[in-house]
Amino acid sequence: MEASHYNRGLNVHSAEEKTMASKNGDKRRAILAAALELFAENGFHGAPTSLIAQRAGIGVGTIYRYFKDKDELIHELHQEVHGRVLARICDGYDEGGSVRERFLFLFSRLLRLFLSEPKEFRFLEQYYYSPFAHRDELSSPPKEALMKRLLRLGRDQQLIRAAPMPVLEALAFGPLVALAKEHISGRLVVDDQMITLVVEAAWDGLKR
Repeated sequence: MEASHYNRGLNVHSAEEKTMASKNGDKRRAILAAALELFAENGFHGAPTSLIAQRAGIGVGTIYRYFKDKDELIHELHQEVHGRVLARICDGYDEGGSVRERFLFLFSRLLRLFLSEPKEFRFLEQYYYSPFAHRDELSSPPKEALMKRLLRLGRDQQLIRAAPMPVLEALAFGPLVALAKEHISGRLVVDDQMITLVVEAAWDGLKR
């Protein structure tokens, strides 16, 4: 009888812990979702934690239960968004293909994602041109550097220009970013043919 009562007590505590963990997870997700929206709309400096808390429907102090400060919030949001992006663009990726085939596959996928997920696109663009990106360079997991490694491989094999990596990245990503901005602004409707044209042009701009 006592053992049965003890086990029931354990089950109650276990259920309470799961409920609490679920609530905590919901709040963290709400903070990240609100931060993504506001960073995309207003930029990092135009989205104070007070505004993020208001959008998430929580008190400002709650943010600091999950994140040490705004910088940590931005960093962890990048980790989540970047992880989702990589998972989507790498689905079906063939490491055995030629550098050109892999470039066309990855960059076409990336451009499609930019077009379909404007919040993620705006956030990642801001992050890339911020001090956060430079800080992450040395500690990035190998998969995060996939596209940079592909560009380096093409350069090492003398398939693309012998230029510094920032130049190669500008040639590779620049056309995609410009087209995505035109599409998101409503000035241009991008179709499959245009995606193929722009990604192939980016590759041609890199070739030796």
